[in-house]
Amino acid sequence: QVQLVESGGGLVQAGGSLRLSCAASGRTFRRYPMGWFRQAPGKEREFVARINWSGGATDYADSVKGRFTISRDNAKNTVYLQMNSLKPEDTAVYYCAADPEGVTKVDDIRYWGQGTQVTVSS
Repeated sequence: QVQLVESGGGLVQAGGSLRLSCAASGRTFRRYPMGWFRQAPGKEREFVARINWSGGATDYADSVKGRFTISRDNAKNTVYLQMNSLKPEDTAVYYCAADPEGVTKVDDIRYWGQGTQVTVSS
């Protein structure tokens, strides 16, 4: 069983930065691929970034590539999302996700955090 708790969301002006954290419980965390997804009002939940168990491989949505960076610290059971050059269209609830089989399809992901709100003002 894995529990995920996000933090670090808030209100920021366009061009600003935020760092999200996802603290995981459970000793198997370090073996799981992890990811970040987001959901804006009236839209479906979408992929933002993912990272493999070791942190050696990452993948990003085209909309955030070059601006966001995902990383993990397995000693601290924590995954991070550094968000720079934020835009109003980045406004959404951001969710941390984990699944031993990978974090690709929203409907297939086993573990989710409760979400943290990110609001970017223009």
